[in-house]
Amino acid sequence: MFIDYITLMLINMAAGLVILAGFVYQGWNSPESKRWIPGFGITGAVALATGLHVVFTWPLTGVFNIAYGETTVLFGILFLATAIALAQGWDLKAIAIYAFFAGVVAIVVGLRIINLGLTKQPLISGIGFLLTGLAGICALPSLYLPNNRNWRLIGVVVLSVAALIWAQTGYLSYWSHLETFNKWVPMPMR
Repeated sequence: MFIDYITLMLINMAAGLVILAGFVYQGWNSPESKRWIPGFGITGAVALATGLHVVFTWPLTGVFNIAYGETTVLFGILFLATAIALAQGWDLKAIAIYAFFAGVVAIVVGLRIINLGLTKQPLISGIGFLLTGLAGICALPSLYLPNNRNWRLIGVVVLSVAALIWAQTGYLSYWSHLETFNKWVPMPMR
């Protein structure tokens, strides 16, 4: 059975990056940082659930299970861990180190999407992965520059542009999926 919920994963990614941009803008060490816990938790839960399903069942065609499923798992676990760490008052350094490695994966995927011409818009999708990966790589330096407003604003811009790319891709996918799957019927109902 063909299942395609990349749309859900893309909009979840966009929402998560906007939440992260707000968190970065405010400053991770702000006394108000706990207000972001629900957003990180919701985004992380959706990403982890959908990503794990893609990784374990391979419902998508070709390499898209790797490109979207595995990176979504990394994104999801980072957001869930951040929610838990903020709730418990834990240090974010270990999460930022993990984000570095997840960011490198996103950059590799973005470069290969562009290089191989994958997706309907490989340049846009690739740039989305590259910017999201760049944000992950910059997480650790951001912990050491909490009061550098310029660094935080650069991070907010990178996260916002990535969120806009994922939102545009996701909403356009919803638009086309509603037409494409208009007459699709699950196997048991055929």
